[in-house]
Amino acid sequence: MNDSQIIEILLVEDSLEDLELTRRALRNANLGNRIQVARDGEEALEFIFCEGAHEGRKIEDTPRLILLDLKLPKVDGLEVLARIKGDPRTRHIPVVVLTSSREQVDVVKSYQLGVNSYIVKPVNFESFTTAVQELGMYWLLLNQPPKLDQ
Repeated sequence: MNDSQIIEILLVEDSLEDLELTRRALRNANLGNRIQVARDGEEALEFIFCEGAHEGRKIEDTPRLILLDLKLPKVDGLEVLARIKGDPRTRHIPVVVLTSSREQVDVVKSYQLGVNSYIVKPVNFESFTTAVQELGMYWLLLNQPPKLDQ
């Protein structure tokens, strides 16, 4: 896969409004060029593990960052997180939970499963935009991922 085909961010979000706000915030920070969207947990797992409509992908071509909502149809976000972090081929991918859930049980379970960061979506637009831009800048530009033997 050449650099222009690399997916930098997998955005797993079922809310159309939050999806568009997140994409706009990433574009405004010049981080929105290579985003794959999954609208439910099943679609996210198919993309990550190269199954179903994504069986032509190579699992080595992982996104550099996964932004994961927890409250998803078909397969919930905690199950998606468990599958990602439970597989040696994908556990190195940074996963940031970006959710409206402030429930302590969700926070604790996410960290037990290996989430890299847990962020509660801010309610107002400006705060939400700032949060998304800052996390994108950190994970895509500042964070140093491990170099994996391919």
